[in-house]
Amino acid sequence: MPQDLPNVGSLLPRVSSRILKLIVAAAVLIILLWGSIYTIAPEETGVILRFGKFVRSTDPGLHLKLPLGIESLTKVPVQRQLKMEFGFRTVRPGVVSEYRVTPEAAEEAIMLTGDLNVLVVEWIVQYKIKDPYKYLFKLRNAEATFRLMNEAVVRKIVGDNSVDEVLTVGRSRIAAEAKDQLQGLCDLYEIGIDVSQLIFQDINPPDPVKPAFNEVNQSLQEKERKINEAWSEYNQEIPRAQGEAEQTIRGAEGYAMERVNNALGDASRFTSVYREYVKAPSVTRRRLYLETIAEILPKLSKKVIFDENQKNILPLLSLGEEVKK
Repeated sequence: MPQDLPNVGSLLPRVSSRILKLIVAAAVLIILLWGSIYTIAPEETGVILRFGKFVRSTDPGLHLKLPLGIESLTKVPVQRQLKMEFGFRTVRPGVVSEYRVTPEAAEEAIMLTGDLNVLVVEWIVQYKIKDPYKYLFKLRNAEATFRLMNEAVVRKIVGDNSVDEVLTVGRSRIAAEAKDQLQGLCDLYEIGIDVSQLIFQDINPPDPVKPAFNEVNQSLQEKERKINEAWSEYNQEIPRAQGEAEQTIRGAEGYAMERVNNALGDASRFTSVYREYVKAPSVTRRRLYLETIAEILPKLSKKVIFDENQKNILPLLSLGEEVKK
């Protein structure tokens, strides 16, 4: 019978309220899960604050935290190589990067050297965040403080050196000193930063004085070239003259030794001959005569020998060729 059927109109509010409660519960659950689950990238560290107070740090991976603002998350890139530029700003990085010089960058790049010259110094600092807690909570604004530290350290070191040292020979040394002093300041202020590298990109005089500065540099280079050429010639001539002098001295010493030895030998030979001559004068005279003739005759081209006892016919000599010659 129709009167026995349930009242459909009375059931609709009950069904609608249940669906609404389920929807609200599901929404609340989704909100809670959405605010509780977070992921930390491999190069990051998560810092968890509970009502603004540091409670823990989390490693890379999937984690949970209290939702509804009870705990908040700050991600710090501890493994990422960060960079800070001074004297210029990168507009568009790439294969061919674009740069521009803002008024702020131009002001931070102008520095005074120890010999009262003005230079425009541009440099880059590469660093990592080694302690997220110190980086976030030891100073109010660690990044701004780190920038001011860079300016203070570089201005101090540039002011302690001459313009020639900053531009040429002392450039790498100054960069190394600046890096060490900057790291010392970071450790002193407990800023939680590890300075990896400080590189001077470009160091030039200001544009209004560049022509005069270039002329001075050219003069200094010409002076250095002349000095180097003079030293080169000196290093060639002096050793050669010393070698020739040493050679002459050694030759004279050798000649003197030869003459002395020859004289001693002649004296010794004369003494020995005299001893033999005393023993047998006629035999010694004959031997000396024969030895002398044996030494002279081989050197003569034509020999004519006369018999001193011949008295009959005068020998005719063929002297025509010798006369013609």
